Parts: sequence; structure tokens; C-alpha cells
Amino acid sequence: MEKQVIISISREYGSQGHIVAEMIAEKLKLPLYDRKILEDISANNGLKLAELEKLDEQPRSHLFTRRLGNHSTSLEDHLLGMQFNYLKEKADAKESFVVVGRCSEVVLKDREGLITIFIVGDKEEKLKNIMDKFGISREEAEMKRVRHDRRRKAYHNEYSEVKWGDSRGYDICVNVTRLGLEKTAEFLETYIEARIKNF
Repeated sequence: MEKQVIISISREYGSQGHIVAEMIAEKLKLPLYDRKILEDISANNGLKLAELEKLDEQPRSHLFTRRLGNHSTSLEDHLLGMQFNYLKEKADAKESFVVVGRCSEVVLKDREGLITIFIVGDKEEKLKNIMDKFGISREEAEMKRVRHDRRRKAYHNEYSEVKWGDSRGYDICVNVTRLGLEKTAEFLETYIEARIKNF
């Protein structure tokens, strides 16, 4: 790809936004950064992956966190900083990529080639997706959906002036239930290709 393009995809839990991200990355032949960020940080810093996963996309605990200037005792903040630096290094190296979550639309907001997407879905469809994936009841799926979205919202809003899911903070928001996975991915690929021409 001649021009650098960074595609940041945020999503509601159960919307299958991660699958859409995978489809876009495959179609455009771009690397996908999601859990791989943690794997690389773990390998490069001698840290246990399982411990990093517990802290991933978690808001800091205000009860147990102390701050002095830009310094924090929060392990969540330290991991976030490592992930932010990871993404900045990839962007500084002029790499094009797709990234899922990690406040990427915030940390990379000044990059010319950034395209930000937020993926939502109808509640019943999201619950069905969660039930099918984990083999759980509707009630369990609803609790899981609410818990994950609450956590993502708190995490995002801790580090961004724009609220998680607020359409004004993204280039485009799309409901995957309307078109289905494949057509949503195709629609977004068309949008991305049009945007790249205007960079």
C-alpha cells in the first residue's frame, strides 16, 4: 500500500466487530493488531501473557491507584502505556495496519492516514452471537454483554474526551445486523478505499 492507512475498529460486545476487522485486514492484506499486541509486549519484556490479559482494556482502580504528575502506580495504566507506545512505534515506522480497540482512535488521532470505525449490532443479534459462541443461556449472555460493554466504556472514557460509542468520535458507525458480516465488511472496504484516495 503506497499511502499509510491505519484502520481503528471499536465495537460493542457481541456485534462481531472483531470478525469484521479480520475480514477487512485479510482483504486489504494488512496486519491485524489485537491480542497480538499483548503477545509481542509479553515476549519483548519478559512478562507473563496471562497476567497482561487480566489487565487488558481494564479501567484503572481509583481505590488502589496513586498518581504523581504523569506517574501512576496502576498496573492497568502501565500496560496501556506499553500498548500506546507499541501502536505509535508501528505508526512512526509508516506501517499500515488494522487495530481493534485499545483506544487506538485516541492515541493515533493525529495521524493523517487514520480511519476510525465503530461497529454496533441489534441487541437480540448480539445476544444470539454470545449464546452461540459460549453455549450459555440468554440471561447469562445478557449479563456478559452488559459487563463487557460497561468495562470497555469505562476504559475508553478514562483516557478520551470523546465518549465510547459517540458517533462524533468516529469517522463512521455501522450496524452489522443490517447487512450481515460479509456485506458490512464489503461496505467498509469501499469506504476505506475512497478515503485512501483523499489522503
